[in-house]
Amino acid sequence: MSLATVVLTETVHARELPMEPVLYGVVALVIFIALGFVTASYRDVANRHRFKSEAYAARHGEEEHAGH
Repeated sequence: MSLATVVLTETVHARELPMEPVLYGVVALVIFIALGFVTASYRDVANRHRFKSEAYAARHGEEEHAGH
């Protein structure tokens, strides 16, 4: 048996993907967009509770509390 025959017979029994290959990219893109929204939701969280940061600064003798 030649090498070409072995290679061709092995490729015939290849597993098929459960969905189209382009859908893997779409799923990954949707996941990254969702994670981006989660990350963006934490933007400017410190300023939402300004009274707490001012009270913390007053208790600990800090003149200006600029976050972490």
